[in-house]
Amino acid sequence: MNPVVVCVAPNGARRGKADHARIPLTAAELAAEAEAIADAGAHALHLHVRDADGKHSLDPGIYRQALDAIRARVGERLVVQVTTESVGIYSPEQQMSVIRELVPACASVAIRELIREPAHQDSAGQFFAWARSAGVGLQFIVYDPAEVVRLVILQTTGVVPIEKPHALFVLGRKDGMSNPQDLLPFVNAWPAEWPWTVCAFGRTEAMCLAAAVALGGHVRVGFENNLLAPDGTPARDNAAAVRNVMQLIACTGRATATSDQARTLYRGL
Repeated sequence: MNPVVVCVAPNGARRGKADHARIPLTAAELAAEAEAIADAGAHALHLHVRDADGKHSLDPGIYRQALDAIRARVGERLVVQVTTESVGIYSPEQQMSVIRELVPACASVAIRELIREPAHQDSAGQFFAWARSAGVGLQFIVYDPAEVVRLVILQTTGVVPIEKPHALFVLGRKDGMSNPQDLLPFVNAWPAEWPWTVCAFGRTEAMCLAAAVALGGHVRVGFENNLLAPDGTPARDNAAAVRNVMQLIACTGRATATSDQARTLYRGL
């Protein structure tokens, strides 16, 4: 099987210091966290930024501060992926606008957010085509098997003009634990040769990631989805989650990716 790429989502859009003291929020904290997870073996960082009040933001200026701080700390050791998550605040136009302004190496987009209704499909398709021509590697977030089918149709009809799009399969929800058995319908609906990554909510995260590794996928860990160690105690930090999943991968016999392989997955190179 292909080597496993490990991504980390260290903070998310909603959680703060009251949830866990080690959640990084500022540019300096994110840069320090980037170094810690890279040292632990991670290949990629899924980036959320916050405004001065600690609230979720898609402000390009705040993103640039964080990206510059991370790059100064770790250089090219990590692939950094910018999120477009709306959190019920941003419209599809605003979500696409931040990527057009930043032109980052990588970005994640949720099909259900950018194409909320049929009228949004043309503008989303134009954005996907622009991203491809601009060299922005897109990862498509899907939350259930029906959305997997929808994404495949969008690729087949040319709305997603990418030969082998990279999907993130999200297992579980923020208010409950995930189930590794729920991964199977996602995988069965996804073309075998197309790449995919899994993230999972709650203390059962490790079991879900083990299933993903066994089935040939890649993994995303971090405080955005889970604040607990596999035994149910509070996780020490994001780097501890990386070390745990690296041990899990080693036990399966699959190799972990090189930096170049991680860039190929996330940037579509």
